[in-house]
Amino acid sequence: MANSKSAEKRIRVSERRRQRNRPFRSSARTLVKKAELAITAGDQGAAEEAVLTATRTLDRVASKGIIHRNNAARRKSRLMKKFNALDVSSVSSSAQA
Repeated sequence: MANSKSAEKRIRVSERRRQRNRPFRSSARTLVKKAELAITAGDQGAAEEAVLTATRTLDRVASKGIIHRNNAARRKSRLMKKFNALDVSSVSSSAQA
C-alpha cells in the first residue's frame, strides 16, 4: 500500500499506462504467433506477409516505448530465422523435385 501522495499517484499513473499499452503489446504478440503459424504451415506467401506485418508492428511498439527495442529486435531476429529456414527448405525441396 502506498504511504505517500506521490506513491499513490505513481500507482494511478502506472495503471493508466498499463491499460493504454496492453492492446499494443497483445496485438504484437498475436501477430508474431500468426506469423509463426504461417511459417509452420509452409505457405511461403502468407508467411512472408505475416512476418512483414509482425516486424512492422514490433518496430512501432518499440518506438512508442511499450516494449524495449532490444526485446523487439530479439523477437524479429527469431522470427526471421524461422522464416529463412522455411525459405531454404522450400528452395532445396523444389530443387530436388
